[in-house]
Amino acid sequence: MRRFGWRWFAVSSMIVMAVAANAETRPLYGGVLHLAMRASPASLDPADVVQDNTQADSFARRSLTMLMFDALVTIDDNDRVLPSLATAWQTHPGGQRWQFRIRREVKFHDGTPLTAETAAASLRSANPSWNVVADAESLVIDSSDPNLLAELALPRNAIAKRTTDNKPSGTGPFHVVDWQPGRKLSLAAEENCWRGRPFIDAIEIEMGQSFRDQMTALELGKADLVEVAPEQTHRISPEGRRLATSAPVELLALIFSHDVASPDERLLREALALSVERGSIRSVLLQGAGQPTASILPNWMTGYGFVFPADADLARARQEREQVPSRTTWILGYDGRDPLARLLAERIALNAKDAGLSLQPMPAANAELRLVRIPLAAPDPWIALAGLATFAGLPAEKTHAGVEDLYASEVAMLATRRVIPLFHLPVSYASASSLKNWALRPDGSWAVADAWLRSPRQ
Repeated sequence: MRRFGWRWFAVSSMIVMAVAANAETRPLYGGVLHLAMRASPASLDPADVVQDNTQADSFARRSLTMLMFDALVTIDDNDRVLPSLATAWQTHPGGQRWQFRIRREVKFHDGTPLTAETAAASLRSANPSWNVVADAESLVIDSSDPNLLAELALPRNAIAKRTTDNKPSGTGPFHVVDWQPGRKLSLAAEENCWRGRPFIDAIEIEMGQSFRDQMTALELGKADLVEVAPEQTHRISPEGRRLATSAPVELLALIFSHDVASPDERLLREALALSVERGSIRSVLLQGAGQPTASILPNWMTGYGFVFPADADLARARQEREQVPSRTTWILGYDGRDPLARLLAERIALNAKDAGLSLQPMPAANAELRLVRIPLAAPDPWIALAGLATFAGLPAEKTHAGVEDLYASEVAMLATRRVIPLFHLPVSYASASSLKNWALRPDGSWAVADAWLRSPRQ
């Protein structure tokens, strides 16, 4: 009898543990999710990233956009194109025209129905050069671009209904409750979302927060998900929180504002590229984060990034510099809000000085030479390269052929000496242990539409 009692106790204990584990992992409805970010967007319109370049692309903007808006298609982690607001698509004979069937019974947050006309108008607003028209319940795009589906999946091409009050309405899982541009955004779950109601009731987003302020908020329980500086990831304790880091999806580079004006200027730019000691910068300032690079696109995206030598060659840099009789001082502009950018600029200036070059670091947005961080537009290499070309003021390649053509296009862009790549950096986020089922997208943005809070906070 005693043996039976112990067996029953063991079985009952296992049942209790199983029930507790199931309760721990079962999604819960309710609660307010608190987020923080460095970005301070002045608009929520997805198209503002491409219209007259009023707002720079960022991982934060992409994350916000996909909370409120949907694209025609999505791309999963395995590069498969999946339906979203378009349920099916086909190319016409010759590959010059695409037709997308719009999902029925989808409504914008203002209660109006999604139609092919509104979807076409949204894409035309984001891409003025595109020929997009509505055809009954379908949308037709004239394009020979084989990467059109990947383009349509970008957050900047999400479908929005625009009105005269500059408050675009979307079809996403959350709608706007309160919007204080550049400061704060309050969202609420869309009860009638075509994808189903989110688990979380509301999202509160604080903008313009430094990395330090974000981490403090996480530690004090005032934030559930925050950004982490690449050089700080090794200091994040895994106890009580989750740290997620992407593949290198951001290019840290030196960008010149104009083309090379003379052979002497080309020699000076080549000397600068050869002088930067990326290895020591990575070890000391970046604390081992990121990958030193002399290529525009990361190796994981192309497979050939390693062929571009990234090691400093001070002797050769001096030889290039000595061929130029005149001395030029470049103002090296950097983001004054970023303490790491200042340290990087100062170290680059020291490296340049060893080669006989003169750089003056200064917090400035419009300097002749700038130290910038550029988010890769997409995991697709052609789209990413075109986005970087646009950022640097260079013509974007439209071939979209094989890897040989991709390599040739990147070599041509580097040959202009407008861009000096330095590092490919990942993006990292830390979350409270109470936040469950959030995801990190391949483009470096986060997805919390399916997330839930273990202990809902009101």
